[in-house]
Amino acid sequence: MKPYLTSTKISFMLADVDGALVTNDKVVTPRARAAVAALRATHIGFTITSGRPPRGMKMLIDDLKIDTIVAGFNGGVFVKPDLTVIQSRFISRAAAARALEVIDQHKLVGWLYTDTDWFVPDPNGAHVAREAWTVKFEAKVSSDFSPLLDRAVKIVGVSDDLQAVADCEAALQSELHGQASAARSQPYYLDVTHPEANKGGVVEFLSRYLKIAPAEIATIGDMPNDVRMFEKSGLSIAMGNASAEVQAQANFVTLSNQEDGFAYAMDKFVLPRATSASAP
Repeated sequence: MKPYLTSTKISFMLADVDGALVTNDKVVTPRARAAVAALRATHIGFTITSGRPPRGMKMLIDDLKIDTIVAGFNGGVFVKPDLTVIQSRFISRAAAARALEVIDQHKLVGWLYTDTDWFVPDPNGAHVAREAWTVKFEAKVSSDFSPLLDRAVKIVGVSDDLQAVADCEAALQSELHGQASAARSQPYYLDVTHPEANKGGVVEFLSRYLKIAPAEIATIGDMPNDVRMFEKSGLSIAMGNASAEVQAQANFVTLSNQEDGFAYAMDKFVLPRATSASAP
C-alpha cells in the first residue's frame, strides 16, 4: 500500500459501485446505507461513479439520497440526481471504430453505449441478461454499430476469457493512447471511453465543480480502472476483493464487498477524518 502522510480533513467521498459499494448480488447492505447516512451527518459529501450508464445507477441515487453530481460511464457522462446531463464526453469516431476492431481481433464481443441507450449484437450473448438485471433496462440489438459511432460514450469488450480481456486492454492502451481510455471495470469487461473519461478525471471534475481540493476527496474501489481515482484523490481505499496490484496503489485496504467492506472503510478510515486525518 501507499503511505498516507497527510493531515488534511476529508470533505467528500467518491465510491465505485460494483465490487465496492454493493455486494456481488448488487445489493446495498443496511450497514452500507447507514455508513452513507453517517457521512452526511458529519458533513462529508458522497457520490458514486461507475462504468454503468446513469440510468443504471438511478436506483442507488434514490436509495442513498444522493444529492450531488453522479458520474456514469467512468466519467463519460456527468448527471444531476434527476439524470439531467451536465456534461457528456463522446469517443471520437475513429477511436471508437478502431476499438471495436481490436476487440473483435481479440475475440471479445463489443457493446456500444450512447448517452441514452445500450446496444449489443446478440441479446442472448454472454453477460447481457445479467447486465440488464443490474442496470434495470434492456439492451437494443444492432448488428452494425457504424451509424452510432458519432454518439459513442462507452464501448465495452466482453469475454469470459479473462486473459483475452487483459491482452485486449494492453493492446488498446498502447494503440489508442491519447485518443481513448481503456481499462477493465470487471475481469470480463473492458471499458473504452473518451481519454478524459476515466475515474481520475471524475475526481478532477468533482474538485472543480464542487470547489473541493483533491486532497480532501477520498475514493474507494476494487478494479484497475479505480487506480486512476486513487492517484488523484487525497485518500484511497482498495476493497479486500481487489487484486494485489490494485491494493498496492491504495493508502488503505478494507474488507471485501461481501463482508461490508465499504461500511468498514467509512467507519475506520473516512469518518474519523471529517475534521482531521490523525486517525490510523
